[in-house]
Amino acid sequence: MDATVSLRETILEKLRSRVWRAGQRIPTERALSEEFGLSRSTVRRVLMDFKRRRLITQTVGSGTYVAEQVHEALAELAPAAGAHTVSPAELMTARLVLEPALVDMVIGNATAADFERMDECNRQAEASTTLEQFERWDAALHEAIAEAAHNGFISGVFRLMNDVRSQSEWGVLKRRSATPERRLEYQQEHRALVAALKQRDAAQARALCMAHLVHVRTNMLGY
Repeated sequence: MDATVSLRETILEKLRSRVWRAGQRIPTERALSEEFGLSRSTVRRVLMDFKRRRLITQTVGSGTYVAEQVHEALAELAPAAGAHTVSPAELMTARLVLEPALVDMVIGNATAADFERMDECNRQAEASTTLEQFERWDAALHEAIAEAAHNGFISGVFRLMNDVRSQSEWGVLKRRSATPERRLEYQQEHRALVAALKQRDAAQARALCMAHLVHVRTNMLGY
């Protein structure tokens, strides 16, 4: 594979797999140049293309960072296979089946670092000043819970679900339904769910997870 193509594919894979997360600083032009055997001018052109596509941002004197809206940009760039055919109703049905079923795995496998990631997602969601920011951290929390199961296949499924959440139809329904009062209720439900997971209380965590998802479905879809 051509070194320039390899650089592009490597960066895309790290963004799609969330090895590089929103807001994270990525390696310097010099480091990428040395790793891929490319001139810095070539690396710079590749990064400029990613910047133009809103996948990264660059700050003079600071560095290159993953864009805050990276997953929306990725969805526009190359939607996940089949994701464009999934309706919000289908996604909610899948979430109601899958997310409560993960509780036992999460309780059995979650580490202190996993719980800190969940807490950080909650803090960021509560501090969000826009619905878009809140939705991103909401999705990140549910993904963090899935990742705490420490099962690569499950993590991949939840990344696909988050790709669907980045689509316009989901966004329109969320904007219509997520009033400030409902956002506050979601935040309280998230905190209670994470607390139950920390306490390793499987029955309570499953009940809270199901109740939260039903609440979201009712607000968004009316049933």
